[in-house]
Amino acid sequence: MRPGVAKDPDRLLAQVRTRYAQVASRASFSPPSNGCCDPSAAIPIGYAPDELATLPAGANLDLGCGSPTSLLSLHPGEVVVDLGSGAGIDCFLASKRVGPRGRVIGVDMTPEMLAKARALARSGRYRNVEFRLGEIEHLPVVDRSADVVLSNCVINLAPDKGAVYREAYRVLRPGGRLAVSDVVATRRIAAKERDDPALWTSCSSGAMEIPRLTTLLRRVGFTEIGIDVASSTQPADSLKEQASLGVVAAAIRATKRRTRTE
Repeated sequence: MRPGVAKDPDRLLAQVRTRYAQVASRASFSPPSNGCCDPSAAIPIGYAPDELATLPAGANLDLGCGSPTSLLSLHPGEVVVDLGSGAGIDCFLASKRVGPRGRVIGVDMTPEMLAKARALARSGRYRNVEFRLGEIEHLPVVDRSADVVLSNCVINLAPDKGAVYREAYRVLRPGGRLAVSDVVATRRIAAKERDDPALWTSCSSGAMEIPRLTTLLRRVGFTEIGIDVASSTQPADSLKEQASLGVVAAAIRATKRRTRTE
């Protein structure tokens, strides 16, 4: 018997890459099911209309489940890393906040997404933003070089979430901040759902249960951990499978432990 999708990370990553390559090109892609989360069910700190109005056309693919740049304050001169940056929406928003002395690095494993994001960065003249090809479990970013790590509805797709959070911790400077909009599981997800590639790649069955996620973040070394779950609302038709699994949007915040000398 072929191993289930959750037990075959290479197969899973290939399926995720294929799905989001289609999203980037809009080939074989149905708009009603594109978002990870129903916008009405997202944490009530979403993208402000005036923010969206400043973005280049095509940056917002409606794939997120919140707005990670709204979960914390970004300061001029800071370095920000976005895990699974897609077409670049959160990178472009962060770019304006860190200013010309700051820097934003988007990391994505899908070449089609990178091509789209890079084209948008050129057209929008975002000179402090760059996009790098890589898996979020193996970030192409040096140790202790970032002030902030962001991510928006991507970490749930990773087969090894421990590796993702360890990498985020590695690239953050001591005292650096983590701000993640993602989906979490409010109850146990059965093995058959975990092993369903359609459920996993649609930001459903890869969600972690909240106690497990909290424990993982603490073991990695993060402090000041906070996980705020969205209020329950009636899901859109395309998201009813998420609701049936007890999967909801959440805002995840944490801080890298400072060294004794700091």
